[in-house]
Amino acid sequence: MEEGLATLTLSRPERKNALNRQVFEQLGDALNQLRSNPQVKALLLTGAGSDFCSGGDINNMGGEVEASARQATMTDANRVLVSLMEFDRPVIAAVDGVAFGAGFSLALAADFVIASERARFCMAFARIGAVADMGASYTLPRIVGYQKAKEIIYCARELSAQDALALGIVLETHPPEAFLDRAREIARSMGNMSPTAFGMSKRLLGRTFESTLQAQLDAEASAQTLAMTSAYFHAATARFLHKEPPMYEWPTTP
Repeated sequence: MEEGLATLTLSRPERKNALNRQVFEQLGDALNQLRSNPQVKALLLTGAGSDFCSGGDINNMGGEVEASARQATMTDANRVLVSLMEFDRPVIAAVDGVAFGAGFSLALAADFVIASERARFCMAFARIGAVADMGASYTLPRIVGYQKAKEIIYCARELSAQDALALGIVLETHPPEAFLDRAREIARSMGNMSPTAFGMSKRLLGRTFESTLQAQLDAEASAQTLAMTSAYFHAATARFLHKEPPMYEWPTTP
């Protein structure tokens, strides 16, 4: 960890960081440890080598496998997905190379995706007769819209980094030699946000499509009341009144 930024790296470069049950268990344990560490202000999720994640390890999928074993693996995968989506600090996915299948789903669980210009995204599940999983049927339509999500999942076509940027899947793209530094810069900057306000804002946004206007207004009012009692709020407003530099500012795009 450096300057409050924790980095979680998928580390199976020989398999393009493919996911298996052991990886899910390791990710789950790591996320639990990071969540309980107050020194962690933001999280960067990336892959070792020149790829983010090629999805589930197909070597472990073929053959006769008991349904209970497959279900157990999916349970572990879903725990990781929920833990990542509900992580109460900023999560930035830095994507290079392939983000295929469940690797694509994993990237969508982050608050923002910063991609290398050579990154490629694909909901590849249909290619092997599988169902888009790890939350893809939930997260993807909320980003790209219902019909476009169906196309991306049913067609299983590759999206370039520019395609993903145009669809709102990716926040920014940068050359391969610069994208990781930019992802770190954004993550560190967001780590300076009020932890109280950020955590509550993330929860409010996470429930917005299942909520009513009145329920959101009530939840916002309760959250705002808490945010305005925080030490961060008082320090930040004092800086504003004294015309001092803000405690948090989004980093200018290079």
